[in-house]
Amino acid sequence: MKNGILAGKTVIELGSMIAAPFATHLLNQLGADVIKIEPPVGETTRRLVRGGPSGSYLAFNRGKRSLCLDVTSDEGQAAFRKLIASADIVVQNLSPSAARKLGVTFEACNAINPDIIFCHIKGYGAGPLEEQVASNPIAEAATGVMYYNRPDGRPARLGPSYHDQFAGCYAAIAVLSALMSDRTEERRNIEIGLYETGLHIAARDLLGVQLKTQLLGRPEQEPSAEFSIPGYGAYETRDGRWIYLVMLTDDHWRKFCAAVNLAADPELATLRQRRSRRPDVEAIVTGAVANVDFDDLVARLDAGGVGHTEVLPLDRVLDAPQAKSGQKVSDFGFGGYAFQTPELPLGSLLGPVAETLPPPLLGEHSAQILRELGYSESQVSDVVGHGAAVVSDPDAQLWAKPRERATID
Repeated sequence: MKNGILAGKTVIELGSMIAAPFATHLLNQLGADVIKIEPPVGETTRRLVRGGPSGSYLAFNRGKRSLCLDVTSDEGQAAFRKLIASADIVVQNLSPSAARKLGVTFEACNAINPDIIFCHIKGYGAGPLEEQVASNPIAEAATGVMYYNRPDGRPARLGPSYHDQFAGCYAAIAVLSALMSDRTEERRNIEIGLYETGLHIAARDLLGVQLKTQLLGRPEQEPSAEFSIPGYGAYETRDGRWIYLVMLTDDHWRKFCAAVNLAADPELATLRQRRSRRPDVEAIVTGAVANVDFDDLVARLDAGGVGHTEVLPLDRVLDAPQAKSGQKVSDFGFGGYAFQTPELPLGSLLGPVAETLPPPLLGEHSAQILRELGYSESQVSDVVGHGAAVVSDPDAQLWAKPRERATID
């Protein structure tokens, strides 16, 4: 059994993509036994890269157990109900209609287990859109994030699915709160909307626009948070590397100028002055950085106390000395390949919870979990034989290699 504050708790996940799997990843890191129920075809992120698991699957499903179950069948539904009866927590991000069809609602689960904590991460909370499906970019578009993110002049998603992960964090917080509550039905029936998550994330910018509207008489938003302060952003050095500079205050500006040997200009001494001449300041900083090699610039900025960091590509992030120090990263093997994954950064709060277990193969724990539910070996064989449950094939190739892919296609 695991250690951690959730040791001894069983979490049932019916999740796809990121939001619910991320929530249960957090609960797993805190010590819970997470049973991931997947349909016979497997969860979506198992098939996104060359027909095999994606980075999302590898990152957010490590240490879970996979029960591959056809919940639409009578035998699969019977096993699911047995599992709910013995579980503590359910987390799912099915569409509202799919949840009702499969009997994965609070009402259905609470009828089986009147102490169950149930969390549904869905597209929208209460309101006219509550039956609709939404994804991470939908939440970005609907809550103002996407409108001003225009790398090529066209509104675009940010890239990483931050709204999904925030929703997963909110779900984990809500589950922990429910565990500490009086366990009334209201406390145990948790609903997290991706859209509502996006609204909360956008609060700073939404209030900022309201403030500008009342001060200036018009809704005004800066192109981005970094461009609202000249000299705050990414700049390319002479040898083609990128450095990110943090210049929030007048003192930061003075230190930067001294570090790169720029003569003090009294007309740029204050932030208000620099904002009024934003193009000039950007040109000054861009030119100063472009005239120095990266290592030389870093030495100067360090000596001058200027905030900075290198803008790193993903393949170099985990090689940084800061990433390598302490127990921030774990190694694991999966499908014949070696991986490194960052751990939940809670330090001693986790205890020895963060294990180097790989994510499960599809149906890797189906037989084991069915036996734990009281199924005999012959009953397990029957359920598997009828296709209501699937067990893993440990010899199956997870990813198609380039030349094999060409043959398959």
